Amino acid sequence: MERSVSLNEKLEEVCRLFRIEYEYLGYETIQMGNVNQTYKVNFRLPDGNKKSFLVQNVNTYAFRNPVGLMDNIDKVTEHIRAKKSGKCALHFHHTADRKTYVIDGKNFWRMTNYVPSVTYNTVQDMNVVRNAGKAFGGFQMDLADFDISTLIETIPNFHNTRTRYEAFKKAVREDKTGRAESVREEIDYLLSVQEDACRLTDLYLAGKLPLRVTHNDTKINNVLFDPQTNDALVVVDLDTVMPGLMGHDFGDAIRFAANAVEEDCPDVSKVHLNMDVFKAFAEGFLEKTAKTMTETEVETLAPSCFVLTAELATRFLADYLDGDLYFKTNSPDHNLVRTRCQIALCKDMMARMQEMDETVRACVAAAK
Repeated sequence: MERSVSLNEKLEEVCRLFRIEYEYLGYETIQMGNVNQTYKVNFRLPDGNKKSFLVQNVNTYAFRNPVGLMDNIDKVTEHIRAKKSGKCALHFHHTADRKTYVIDGKNFWRMTNYVPSVTYNTVQDMNVVRNAGKAFGGFQMDLADFDISTLIETIPNFHNTRTRYEAFKKAVREDKTGRAESVREEIDYLLSVQEDACRLTDLYLAGKLPLRVTHNDTKINNVLFDPQTNDALVVVDLDTVMPGLMGHDFGDAIRFAANAVEEDCPDVSKVHLNMDVFKAFAEGFLEKTAKTMTETEVETLAPSCFVLTAELATRFLADYLDGDLYFKTNSPDHNLVRTRCQIALCKDMMARMQEMDETVRACVAAAK
């Protein structure tokens, strides 16, 4: 009978396949994200110092084409790394046959360098927000000369809002859980703003917005910061890097960071757009991107915040109507609470749209 292998042994074995030959010391489990299993694996160098790496077991249920995903990540990180000589950059290690992954039965492993740093889930310091904006804007600019045609869509139609709305309307029609009548107000609101919500998708399909290499998960906790200075070191969590629109990254960052409360706050009276956060992020992001933006991209940055918020609301409500199959929930009404929070934020964004647009244009002018 074959002996079962412990996680400790498995992680050492995986590291050896990634050509790490130092003395193995052990591992620590890292609570990073909700999708992949992440471990900090430690080694001792010949000079006695310790060196660490991050090893991840990729969730292949969430990411159905992990090889294509890793091809995207490898191309993007190596492109950035070539520009960052002597500076902090992500590097995914390769096996002897130049693969950035190890497939072990049902497990799909990858390894990257460990960056000593801090991350933030919530931020009160506007300098941190501004630095996050610089990090995500800089990420796009580092890839401005990248051949976008070499990337796959890791999640097809991820921000195709027309497609998202069709899925939402299908969930309403089918009403699998019999919940539709009790949320008619939310359904009617989202249907009433469909044309505004689909603005970016329609402009792209009309050839009026350029494709960029976008991150597509621009939460501030996907930026690693220097523990002493709070300068941004590197952008991480690149699983959704693919072709997209500049507004996708800007809008989603604002949706997440500038909401005065968490995205599942049950008291929607507390939901509003924090304009200090909006301004700080816009300052950082546009400092890096303004010189390369088209006028249409500038025009769509403020509306993109509404677009990404409404799109997510349709996804939360569709999942609620379907029986909570996609998003993890902590209570029977969790997706409904999320929906109502996003709708409240949508309404506040609409009320502040002129102020948001004026702030964007002021930041663009300052950056140029």
